Amino acid sequence: MLVADDDADIRVLVGIAVRKSGLELIGAAIDGTEAWELVRELKPDLLVTDVSMPGLTGLELCSLIRDDDELSGTRVVLLSAAVDEAAHAAGRDAGAVDYLIKPFSPRELAERLVELTQSSTARK
Repeated sequence: MLVADDDADIRVLVGIAVRKSGLELIGAAIDGTEAWELVRELKPDLLVTDVSMPGLTGLELCSLIRDDDELSGTRVVLLSAAVDEAAHAAGRDAGAVDYLIKPFSPRELAERLVELTQSSTARK
């Protein structure tokens, strides 16, 4: 699992959630451009990313991942302070599998990560 957020505190909270969910955090990016490089290099099963970051946005990352056949197994969870339905729709349209509102609890994110992992395992 990979995390991308320009806020160090959010990266720490995501790391806590990852540990609680039993998953392995394989990398962390401080902006969208670094995230894209890590996604292409590491090909993670899951990316948790902020929507608004320097470089590429989370929505742009979703679109790039969705359009790359080699990354078809990478699912994206978006984190955003935007609460309106248009923001959620934009995330779905870009290809995100989930959308959490900031601030979020690490426990809630951990539960979502477990659900995503179990649904992925069930599909295989």
